[in-house]
Parts: sequence; C-alpha cells; structure tokens
Amino acid sequence: MDLQNQHSSSTDLSLVQPVEQTQVKNFMANVFAYMFMALAISALFAYLFATNLSLLQYLISSTGRGLSALGYTVMLAPIGFVLLMSFGYSRLSAPVLILLFVVYSAITGISFSFILLKYTANSVLGCFLSAAAMFGIMAFMGYTTKQDLTKFGRIMIMGLIGIIVASLINLFMGSPTLSYLISFVGVMVFTGLTAYDVQKLKNIGAGLQYANVPATDVKKASILGALNLYLDFINLFLFLLRLFGGRRS
Repeated sequence: MDLQNQHSSSTDLSLVQPVEQTQVKNFMANVFAYMFMALAISALFAYLFATNLSLLQYLISSTGRGLSALGYTVMLAPIGFVLLMSFGYSRLSAPVLILLFVVYSAITGISFSFILLKYTANSVLGCFLSAAAMFGIMAFMGYTTKQDLTKFGRIMIMGLIGIIVASLINLFMGSPTLSYLISFVGVMVFTGLTAYDVQKLKNIGAGLQYANVPATDVKKASILGALNLYLDFINLFLFLLRLFGGRRS
C-alpha cells in the first residue's frame, strides 16, 4: 500500500512539474512578445522622424537652435510614462498598461531619431546587433542558470545608482574621460541586469501561477516585466553606441 502511495505521489509530481514549466514559459513568452513589440514601435518611429524632415521640424525650435516645446516634451515624457506604469501598476487595468506602453515606445522612438542623425547608419546597426547578441546571451543565461542571482542583481542596481549619480555630476563637468568610463560601466551593468531581470521574471511567473493569480494580473505583470527588459536593452544599446558609435562628419 505504501509503495502504491509513493508511486501515485511521484506520478502526480511528474504531471505537475511539466504543467508549471509550461505556465512559466507562457508567461516569459508574453513578456518577450510585449518587449519585441515595443522595440519594433520605437524603431519605426525613430526611422520615420529621422528620415522625414517635415516631422523632425516639429521637434526643433523655429530658430533652428535647440528643441521646441514638443521636442523637450518628447525627451522628458518617457520618464513620466515609466513612473506612471510602475507606481500606478495596481490601479491601472491591463489594456491601459498596454496603451501606455505603446505610447511610451513611440515617444521613445521619436527621441531616438536624434541618435540616428548623430551617428552613422552602419555604427547604429552594428551596435544594435551587438546589443541584441549580448542581451540574448544574458537572457538565456538568466533563464537557465540554477545559481541565485539576487546578490548579483543588488550589485548591479548599486552600479546603476552610481551611473546615475556620475552622469548628473558630468552634466556640469563635461568630462569626456568620465563619460567614457560611465558608458563602459553602463554596458557591464545593463548586461548583468539582463540576466538578473530574466531570472527574477521567471520566478515571478512561477509564483503567479502557483498562487492562482487572475489572468488579468498575470498579463499586467508580463507588461511590466517587458518594460524592465525593454529598458535593459535600450540602455545597453545606447551605452554601446556611445562607446563605439561612429559620428557623422
């Protein structure tokens, strides 16, 4: 009788584990789907504004020097969208979060149009592909590793805080050496954060399914997770571009 019970319980576990793994995979698939959607929207709007002077002129002041009011709005608005989505997560519905994410991605893409004008097309493409390769490798490592990356993630977050502080200081100093150092550290930090965030999202996905969280809340969690990975990718890309991007003459 005991043998039968043991066999029954082991059979139940063998059935439960694949189901949980499938649920986590579905959650992560949704996270990456939203992230890729956001990247595609950003790339589209960056290209449209960089190649269309009639659109770009709305971002530049009438004197041709500096940004217009709309230009400053486009540059600063993404911060507000990130804060709104992060702190308003519990109050906002899934459709509203998706809408905010789409608008945020479009505005971020518009702000990136200046980058496309500043750097050569080949260097932008090269840095983008490099960022994609590094992101993909670290995401795979974060998803498959058995090592707990919590302590590692805390170190990366401390590094991120250091980057923010150093960047604010360099606004007044204007040091090329410090700027190069910030970019180098930024590449390392966001490369590490990619692995950490993917593992964290994998654990969140497993916890949501285990706790029988409503599907709408799971969807909201996947959107916010996509936002985190989107930020990891674009910051990795931007820091690579600052290090290796070729400027237009």
